[in-house]
Amino acid sequence: MADLKTKYMGLELRSPIIAGSCGLTSDVEKMVEMEKAGVGAVVLKSIFEEQINEEISGVFKAGYGMGDAYPEAEDYIKAYIRSNTIQKYVELVRNAKSRLTIPVIASVNCFSGGEWVSFARQLEEAGADALELNVFILPVNEFKESAEVENVYFDIVKSIKSQVKIPVAVKISHYFTNLSAFVDKIKAYGANATTLFNRFYEPDININTLEMGAASVFSTAAELRTTLRWTGILAGKDKRLEISASTGVHGGEAAVKLLLAGATTVQVCSVLYEKGIHVIEDINNFIGKWMDSKAFKTIEDYRGMLSYSSIENPDLYERAQFMKYFSNKQY
Repeated sequence: MADLKTKYMGLELRSPIIAGSCGLTSDVEKMVEMEKAGVGAVVLKSIFEEQINEEISGVFKAGYGMGDAYPEAEDYIKAYIRSNTIQKYVELVRNAKSRLTIPVIASVNCFSGGEWVSFARQLEEAGADALELNVFILPVNEFKESAEVENVYFDIVKSIKSQVKIPVAVKISHYFTNLSAFVDKIKAYGANATTLFNRFYEPDININTLEMGAASVFSTAAELRTTLRWTGILAGKDKRLEISASTGVHGGEAAVKLLLAGATTVQVCSVLYEKGIHVIEDINNFIGKWMDSKAFKTIEDYRGMLSYSSIENPDLYERAQFMKYFSNKQY
């Protein structure tokens, strides 16, 4: 019988499949259902720095602020809104820990360092087993150098690591000039793992109403390719790097591919909405049967077997080799 147990950031997981941060992981009953289905851990729905700031702005735009005549009152209202929102999230962590036996990973969506990250210690004290930082900074300022943007990420990691002792993963996008160098620095600044990749709202245009809107928030199976490439490259370059592969995972086959590429764990999200929470059991069963068919007893027996440094022709992972690989093929 295949053993699906694994370790992620020092945490014992019964399966490499993690429920990624989403609306479902803000509901304790749903998470209990996920645990019964065999998930290895859950990442709670993110608490958003931007959302808190917007709530504060909304209060004052609605006329509830006291204006310049009462700056102390405005400070009080801002502090209250922030504290109240954070406290609700802390309660979610406590409730999840009281009901689940699997690791509970808190998630913070942030775009700045400083005082904002100070509440990370509260999440640790509430029982969070680890913390995932969901960071995405859209570089739209043409006067800001790339290094300045990247330094914001590093500052966030340093700030969080100064506050907590629990392990920290950084969930990032693939929009970096040199992703390998960036991830190496994230690790050097104290990150215990990286999650590839975060998924954010993409804009769309309605040509009938001539309005801007948002594209679908769900991933597709085709999006696995980018995740697979960078999981294989990064895991191959540093076998000590722990990677939680996310985006495009819609079944057991995709999970196996990512583990072969070197992923430590695999996160699922969109498929939970599309097929239901029971799909976790289906994915675990697929992995187990596949392992039995290949005579693999543990995940470590094959993890990273097809990573960048493990295959005979690592050029297959590189974008520059795309045309060379297909040039002699007839399609």
